[in-house]
Amino acid sequence: MPMIVFFLLLFLPSVSPNTPRSSGTYLEAPKFPTAGDCPSTDGYCNPSLVHIAITLDLHYLRGSIAAVHSIIRHTTCPETLFFHFVADASAGDLSATIRDVFPSLRFRAYRFRIGRVRRLISSTVRSALENPLNYARNYLADLLEPCVRRVVYLDSDLILIDDIRHLWDSANAAFSNAPEATIAAPEYCHANFTLYFTDAFWNSRFKHTFEDRRRRPCYFNTGVMAIDLERWRKMKYGLQIERWMQIQKRLRIYDLGSLPPFLLVFAGEIEGLNHRWNQHGLGGDNVKGSCRGLHPGPVSILHWSGKGKPWDRIDAGEPCFIDYLWKIYDLHASSSSSSFSSIFSW
Repeated sequence: MPMIVFFLLLFLPSVSPNTPRSSGTYLEAPKFPTAGDCPSTDGYCNPSLVHIAITLDLHYLRGSIAAVHSIIRHTTCPETLFFHFVADASAGDLSATIRDVFPSLRFRAYRFRIGRVRRLISSTVRSALENPLNYARNYLADLLEPCVRRVVYLDSDLILIDDIRHLWDSANAAFSNAPEATIAAPEYCHANFTLYFTDAFWNSRFKHTFEDRRRRPCYFNTGVMAIDLERWRKMKYGLQIERWMQIQKRLRIYDLGSLPPFLLVFAGEIEGLNHRWNQHGLGGDNVKGSCRGLHPGPVSILHWSGKGKPWDRIDAGEPCFIDYLWKIYDLHASSSSSSFSSIFSW
């Protein structure tokens, strides 16, 4: 608890003292200045751009907006960021809301046709994990223009409290050291990797899947990862993931949603990043979504993976204390009337 209070004290001054203009359901984000020594980033394919991909969903839109707000707030060069928003083609123009909230944001919006993946999705332990948009990250190499060589993919239920360019630079360094790598992400080798697959997997010929990998296969969370799109396209990894999903439909080789196919293709081939870049699990487990605190060590990304989402718990009047860290970046109009001083009397 003292560590969480410290974080609150540290970041409360970062909230703009001025009341932002309302654009309806959401408030317009304050404009943050660009440092004087930022590189020129004219054009969409400029190599100095940091490319960031996030999905847009009606229920998770509030989280996506908070994530973008946190990214812009903590970068020294907002104009060097280029966002790629992927939304269900049937969900309407959610990018219009992004444009209203972030008038100067550089971005493109993509319509993801869920029919391609819906037929491949198996039932899982929680219905939310079956959302076809969870699989949109499998198709970023197809959706984004070929000149985009690399991208940082981020889930909608997280906030950054560090400059995303540091994550971008760390990933680029990892890829330079290992040209054969396609994914850079924090790995968690203490987790029991075998539990992510069923007995049907381990008792079949597929148990040899990980034997020829560059290193020991470990769990990684796909909610924060840098992707080398050039290598992904060359190796046709999207098709490999789809093949595993087809096998899953026949043999039930895993129980979770979009994570296991990624593990099957990439575990043991990941270039590891510092754990500070994904303090995940803050949403509790996939069934109860109970409160969890921060893990020891430095933190750059707070990630509410799991069932409990901070906006849902806050609206229900049942927040976890750590949810108030997310609330600092919440631009939903319903949050504007509540004083941050109430955090300390909660």
